[in-house]
Amino acid sequence: QIAAMQAATGQAAGDLGAIRQSIGQISEVTAAVAAAVEQQGAATREIAASVQRAAVGTQDIAGAIEGVAAAASETGGAASQVQATSTDLSRQAEQLKREVGAFLQQVRAA
Repeated sequence: QIAAMQAATGQAAGDLGAIRQSIGQISEVTAAVAAAVEQQGAATREIAASVQRAAVGTQDIAGAIEGVAAAASETGGAASQVQATSTDLSRQAEQLKREVGAFLQQVRAA
C-alpha cells in the first residue's frame, strides 16, 4: 500500500507540475491578450483624434468656402456697378461728342 501511495503521490506531484505549467501558459496568453487590447485601445484613440482633426479641418474649409462665396458675391455686385457706371460714362461721352460737334459747326459757320 505504501508503494501505491508513493506512486499516487508521485503522479499527483507530476499532475500538479503540469497544472502549474498550464497556468503559467494561460498567464502568458492572458498578458499577451491584455497587451493587444491596450494596443487596440491606443489605435482607436488615435483614430478618434484623427477623425476630430479631420472634422475641424472640414469646418475650416467650409468657412473658407463661405468666405470665397461672399467675396464672389461682392465681386459680382462690384462688376454690376462698374458696368452701370461704364454705360453711363459711354452715354455721357456720346452726349459730349454731339455737343462738341454742334459747337464746331457753329464756329465754322461764324
